[in-house]
Amino acid sequence: MNSIELQIITAERVVYSDSVEAVVAPGIEGELGILPHHSALMTNLKAGPLMIRKDGEESFFAVTGGFLEVMDNRVTILSDAAEHSQEIDESRAQLAMERASERLENREGNLDLERALAQLKRAQIRVAVSRLRKMRRANRGL
Repeated sequence: MNSIELQIITAERVVYSDSVEAVVAPGIEGELGILPHHSALMTNLKAGPLMIRKDGEESFFAVTGGFLEVMDNRVTILSDAAEHSQEIDESRAQLAMERASERLENREGNLDLERALAQLKRAQIRVAVSRLRKMRRANRGL
């Protein structure tokens, strides 16, 4: 199998470490597709879904931005936060999204707008990644 080593790392833990067939990451200027033997690269990531393919199966992660480096057939992702779709409780993420939206709609003078927007974006990504996993799982059952 032609593969590339992938590590997804946050300040708290190594979220993922294994050989994979492909990585699709939310680059700052669009999606980045990384295949084995990709040329060296270093770039910023934005918050969004991250897809990996291993053994023909796709898995999804929610990342909140960070950096991606490709070097010597190895991809290293350093992210503020990253969660595998299986770790996401969609109902809790949906509630967080609703709370963040309410805070933005009912702005009070002491609201940290940047932080509130970041919370909303993170919740939206978590919900989307959870739904992607469900959709892929349902499609495999067809």
